[in-house]
Amino acid sequence: MPNTKTANKKSSNIDQSVVLKGFRLMSTAKTLAEKYEANKEVTSKYVHATSRGHEAIQLALGMQLKPQDFVAPYYRDDSILLGMGMTPYELMLDLFSKKDDPFSGGRTYYSHPSLKRPDMPKIPHQSSATGMQAIPITGVAMGMQYKEIENLAEDLNGENPVAVCSIGDAACTEGEFSEALQMAALKQLPILYLVQDNEWDISASAEEIRAQDMAFYARGFKGIEVFSIDGSDFEESYNTIKKVLKMIREERRPFLIHAKVPLLGHHTSGVRKEFYRDDLDEHALRDPYPKIKELARSVGIDEADIVNIETEIKQQVDEEYEKAKSAEDPDPASITDNYFAPTPITEEKGEREPKGKQKTVMVDCALFAVRELMEKHPEALLYGQDVGARLGGVFREAATLGKKFGDNRVFNTPIMEAFIIGSTVGMSAVGLKPIVEVQFADYIWPGLNQLFTELSRSNYLSNGKWPVSSVLRVPIGAYGSGGPYHSSSVESVVTNIRGIKVVYPSTGADLKGLMKAAYYDPNPVLILEHKGLYWSKIKGTEGAMSVEPDEDYVVPIGKARTVQTADQNKIDNGESVAVITYGMGVYWAKTAAKNYPGAVEIIDLRTLSPIDTDAIYAATKKHNKVMLVTEESIEASFTLGLAGRIQRDCFESLDAPVAIVGAVDTPAIPLHSDLEFALLPNADKVSDALKELIEY
Repeated sequence: MPNTKTANKKSSNIDQSVVLKGFRLMSTAKTLAEKYEANKEVTSKYVHATSRGHEAIQLALGMQLKPQDFVAPYYRDDSILLGMGMTPYELMLDLFSKKDDPFSGGRTYYSHPSLKRPDMPKIPHQSSATGMQAIPITGVAMGMQYKEIENLAEDLNGENPVAVCSIGDAACTEGEFSEALQMAALKQLPILYLVQDNEWDISASAEEIRAQDMAFYARGFKGIEVFSIDGSDFEESYNTIKKVLKMIREERRPFLIHAKVPLLGHHTSGVRKEFYRDDLDEHALRDPYPKIKELARSVGIDEADIVNIETEIKQQVDEEYEKAKSAEDPDPASITDNYFAPTPITEEKGEREPKGKQKTVMVDCALFAVRELMEKHPEALLYGQDVGARLGGVFREAATLGKKFGDNRVFNTPIMEAFIIGSTVGMSAVGLKPIVEVQFADYIWPGLNQLFTELSRSNYLSNGKWPVSSVLRVPIGAYGSGGPYHSSSVESVVTNIRGIKVVYPSTGADLKGLMKAAYYDPNPVLILEHKGLYWSKIKGTEGAMSVEPDEDYVVPIGKARTVQTADQNKIDNGESVAVITYGMGVYWAKTAAKNYPGAVEIIDLRTLSPIDTDAIYAATKKHNKVMLVTEESIEASFTLGLAGRIQRDCFESLDAPVAIVGAVDTPAIPLHSDLEFALLPNADKVSDALKELIEY
């Protein structure tokens, strides 16, 4: 035990034991940074940054977080991890990208943590995209609040959980950070935004890139209380964090701490400070390490103990560095592990067409599916633009749900697609099952950052710890002169995002069955719902109406459906064609096929990712001629990629090139109905292409 000299102790508002622990951990963080720098030829193989200069505020936070809390660190936050209880050895396994790296198993950068240990605060997967962590962790806070209101939260004897977003001041200029603040203020969420301001972006200084610091900016959000402190002062940092965490646990409202800190390390191991900075001496004067040493002396910690701790830490880091450097590397055979989390829905179950029921429109099948899920599962909730009780969705796809389940379970969001999508990461992390809606496919673009960076990669990069279970509903397609901003098809973009599932049903029965499967799937599922099929008002789409399946009906994601088969004699004579399509293409193909009785088999993909290659290849080998029908334009598209796959894998079975019918290639879908009609595929265009292919 350290020898303490209480006679020399100065007045202080912090316990000696806290200072001692803080000093030990800060010595560890500093020693790690120095070890990395001294061995930069080795350690810079994989890019990294350290907390050097930021240690005081980070340790003040990490030391006070509880196992029920959630925190979203950023890439310079290794001192938060040390404060939480991570060991130097574990951090160096991460540095060297080793198999036993506790965060990702060697898949992602140093200090991009994901942690799910029962005795430590929880860390959902953290990405490199600056500012992106603000939305998922605000989703965590929103989930905490939801569970408390719905009496689903664990009783922790008043020690209610807190969500913490750690972020650099430069990253706060991202628009998505503002979306997070907007929602935290609006909903009064139990979250702390810890902004570490070192006055630098990479090579851009504060004067170049911001109109004000975050203390000034955040005060413009009504209901967020702001503290501005010297983040290099451990005592001030610790006491401020202690005060704020206590208020959040008790009062359940948002706070922002703006902590001024020096940047003593490099931006990263690859972007060195001497390349561009002329303020190194000034920042060195604010080094938190000499300050905490002086604080240690002032609270009575003996000088000999200070020296002994430093010596002990250096020896520990040296030993664990060598051990981590020689640890086992990841197995290349594991590269596809945790691509998706396993789903329980692997086969079609339930009754698709119960007897004695009338057909209903497609939009109502989805409505009934969501209603049944919410009745059965209190952890299910629905939110998005205009889905609340007043309107129930612009397509009435959520009609009655708001009135039935109340404003906590069905609610409107601001116009914030990034928040709508990204918040599902946090909701899922706390055990909820969010169903959210982007109002039109054309509006999904602001949410792609979150969909690609946060949702799709979470399970893979956390090594299976944090799959994101969320259902994203997206009305899609051209219908009724919707024009250039309400008619787009986006499947070629979203199917290129690995780690999400994309379904595109063409009937009410499939929409209900896939909605149920998506809900029970532990992975993010994007449901593309063609608004032209919602009510079957377009001639030829009557088949989209279905007898509503029973409550237990599920359609496994990744399984195609045979809409109609060809006659065997046509197949034997080489006069048949397989049409592979989805969405509205199913109905163009059905109408066109009437001109060629018995000659056309139609496969409805239903799922675009992962795709049912077994059904596709079987149909190709059966008919030897294949046509693909899509509402998208053809070039550089999902469908063109599918054609390439068929020709690559089934070349010897083909008697003709794979034919494709799609939209005219234009930057947008024009408003005028005649122009829209000229651009889109239709049954006549499909029929002409079928004739050509059959006669090939």
